[in-house]
Amino acid sequence: MTEEAAGKSVWRVDIADEAGTIALAQDIASLVKVGDTVTLAGDLGAGKTTFARALMRKLLGDPTLEAPSPTFTLMQVYESGDVRIVHADFYRISSSSELAGLGWEEATDDSIVLVEWAERAPDAMPPDRLDIRLSFADADNRDARRATISGHGAYAPRLTAFKALRELLRREGWSDAKRSFLLGDASTRAYETLEKPNGQRAILMISPPRPDGPPIRYGKSYSAIARLAENVRPFVALANGLREQGLSAPEIYGQDLDAGLLIVEDLGREGVVDANGPITERYLEAAAALAHLHSRRLPDMLPVAGDGNYHIPPYDLDALLVEVDLLLEWYVGHLKATVASGARAIFTNLWRQALADVAAAPPTWTLRDYHSPNLLWLDRREGIARVGIIDFQDCVLGHPAYDMASLGQDARVTVADELELRLLAHYAKLRRDADSTFDMAAFAKAYSILAAQRATKVLGIFARLDQRDGKPQYLAHLPRVESYLKKSLRHPALADIKAWYEANLPGLFRDA
Repeated sequence: MTEEAAGKSVWRVDIADEAGTIALAQDIASLVKVGDTVTLAGDLGAGKTTFARALMRKLLGDPTLEAPSPTFTLMQVYESGDVRIVHADFYRISSSSELAGLGWEEATDDSIVLVEWAERAPDAMPPDRLDIRLSFADADNRDARRATISGHGAYAPRLTAFKALRELLRREGWSDAKRSFLLGDASTRAYETLEKPNGQRAILMISPPRPDGPPIRYGKSYSAIARLAENVRPFVALANGLREQGLSAPEIYGQDLDAGLLIVEDLGREGVVDANGPITERYLEAAAALAHLHSRRLPDMLPVAGDGNYHIPPYDLDALLVEVDLLLEWYVGHLKATVASGARAIFTNLWRQALADVAAAPPTWTLRDYHSPNLLWLDRREGIARVGIIDFQDCVLGHPAYDMASLGQDARVTVADELELRLLAHYAKLRRDADSTFDMAAFAKAYSILAAQRATKVLGIFARLDQRDGKPQYLAHLPRVESYLKKSLRHPALADIKAWYEANLPGLFRDA
């Protein structure tokens, strides 16, 4: 169980035997990092030495480390690579003042500090720390122990998140799985692979609820205006919803919605591109999957198991406009250009006029990031089910052309003009087969507008990832996205917007 109060989190773990004590210490090691203080308490014979030794062996990567309790030396230092551990035992001191002569503060700087009998010098302990107390749990079983693990101060939310993950893995039968880091993306999400001893695999998605950002307009944050998912509920709802529509999204094996943790089906690593770029067959099938989805009557509300219903938000004019503003906020600075306030107002008004009809059109599910990094190829499945879709939590109710623009003008890999036209033709045929009234001319106009809108937004996002988030690798994609933008701006419906770009960002068209 977990108890939480202001600045404190408590987790109690029952341990069956000494092997359980060692396993818990090894698990706790993944929570501990340089600069942390861990205190260890418990009755004689409760297993403190066993726990300390197992913890240090794991942290130092040395399974043979002896690590005796420093009862007489008071302090022992261990080093391996970048890891430095100060193991202390305060049993022989009576107050914090005695530590000054040991050079305690200097010795513990930039180290992991493990302290036994810390209660004898409480003033020397930092407010942000992890306390571990081992106690006998069963009078009839001398091997049974209870570990009471307490996170104080800044350690409290870390322990809460750590506990939630361990409890989810245990509850869903994945506690014995090997965990391996898979990737982090442009957001705050991270992914790990899970593999059980029997070979069964899954993906662990770690996406804690993100706090709302500062208000930027109408008293709302950017994410609220842009309709971005702030927790994992949309992912769960849409994953189930997409599968119900015959598409391949990951099955949800386990969830902790409050903690932002999901165990989901592993759809593999086979993508829709190779060393030469887009694989034509796979891109065409991805376009077919969209045509299938857009031809169906889709609900605007989906159930979330154990948590009511999720209402898919609209991709309204405010959301579309706040996205194009990212170009002014970040990409203009990347070009080392300036745009006067009057020109900024004109920019917004031009886009408002261009997007008005698009925003008012009959909507469908707009998955929003429907491009190569988020599409997998499932060769053993058939038809459109061969397209695995793994990123859709920001889904909104918007124009069907948006996701086609994401695919046909893939920001991460160059889609040749010929392939883009084939994708549009294939999509149009399938839509027309399903509905003879499908208007390809109107769709093509919306496609150009939304492709330009998306390219404008992505230029701002990639510049922001570099400038704000320290991820310069995204700058490598800017020339491609710039090329897509210039191509889309050729549509007559965007003539005034193109003129604005030429007048205010001439550097964008230097090679046009």
